[in-house]
Amino acid sequence: MDQSSAAAVGIIMAHSILIVEDTRELAQLLHDYLVHAGFKPYLLCEGTLVVDWVRENQPSLILLDLMLPGRDGIEICREIRSFSQVPIIMVTARVEEQARLTGLDIGADDYICKPFSPREVVARVRAVLRRSEGIPEADGLLRLDPDKYQATIQGGQLSLTVVEFHLLSLLSAHPGRVFSRSQLIERIYPDQRSVSDRTIDSHVKKLRKKINEIYDKELIHSVYSAGYKFDENQ
Repeated sequence: MDQSSAAAVGIIMAHSILIVEDTRELAQLLHDYLVHAGFKPYLLCEGTLVVDWVRENQPSLILLDLMLPGRDGIEICREIRSFSQVPIIMVTARVEEQARLTGLDIGADDYICKPFSPREVVARVRAVLRRSEGIPEADGLLRLDPDKYQATIQGGQLSLTVVEFHLLSLLSAHPGRVFSRSQLIERIYPDQRSVSDRTIDSHVKKLRKKINEIYDKELIHSVYSAGYKFDENQ
């Protein structure tokens, strides 16, 4: 069954991600994070196997290390681009600007330098897939559905309590504005129940942890002696 037929009968097809990485521990780490994020990853550690595998299996995206046994990532990317526009994210320890530019010039869609956070890799994979499938980036980093108390960051679902949802909604609606703890208590608990500053601190701590499980960047910042603010650019 092709993807269009599957969609017609309501089957969700997981994106297949080919991980090409000769360090087995790192490859397995990426594999586990991608599985947790809902993808279907495959592993290859030998450069000479990649092109034939891509021709036969047509993955949704490739995470391609530059330094591989048998054949390097630049040659692999160049040959894949001769027959496929599958999204490719180059992954390497080489940080020289020329290496990055070469990869992008021959058709790579993005570039990640080691060492990196696996959560950042997952976020980059989601972003590149959105672009390749024509989903507008204007959807934004954070999406909130107040009717369902649901929130997503870069497509990843956040499992929030009602209080955490209200807290995130309030802060993100006013990026850069600093809210004191007392202001947050007043806005989040309109029934004026007895809530301490420590309760707000606890909610923020839990909210940050849930966000960082999906998105590897601080969004809610502490402002010394003042309170908290939402800033995705800081």
